[in-house]
Amino acid sequence: MTKITVKNIAGKDVKEIELQDFVFNVPSNNTLLHQIYVAQSANLRSPIAHTKDRAERSGSGIKPWRQKGTGRARAGSAQSPLWRKGGVTFGPTKDRNFSKDTNQKMRQKAVMIALSEKIRSGKMIVVDTLNYSEKKTKLFAETLKAFGITGRSMILSLTGDERTLTVMSRNIPKVENIPTEMLSVINLLNREYLIITEAGIKSLEHRFAAWNKQETK
Repeated sequence: MTKITVKNIAGKDVKEIELQDFVFNVPSNNTLLHQIYVAQSANLRSPIAHTKDRAERSGSGIKPWRQKGTGRARAGSAQSPLWRKGGVTFGPTKDRNFSKDTNQKMRQKAVMIALSEKIRSGKMIVVDTLNYSEKKTKLFAETLKAFGITGRSMILSLTGDERTLTVMSRNIPKVENIPTEMLSVINLLNREYLIITEAGIKSLEHRFAAWNKQETK
């Protein structure tokens, strides 16, 4: 069983707890992490660049001049890509689809690998509870200072009633608030530190318990 020290909001060590190895001690697999990260990043893309083809250009559909006898090259439409202000050939369009498909087992295992890497690198901080007298940004900033990670990039993973603490940390630069059940590879790899409570640890272990049962069959 993997063990980790639990701190309080003052940065003091409180106790040591055991973590389930099937969640927090998964062997590294950079290939899988990269595959899931790229797929999820692609799924977040929204095509913006759009060029109009000849069918989308405004203007009359009349033939500019008669086919023969003018001495000029024949032309059938003023919207031709050969003309100024005509349509664009093979330009980027908003109809592009960047999405990539990955199955659930791959996504789940990738999250567990990312969590395990946080443990191995000492970048996961477990707090007993996030109880404050007031919901003030200053109080949460003092907690970060006690942890020695002020100004560092981090995720604050919140579960249950803890989500009300978002108001304390949302104005602090480089702090991303996210519900524990929505933790993904992108969140974990984009941020250096992960702050989570004991309740959040139990939530993650419960979330992946079904996955573990399938793997051990």
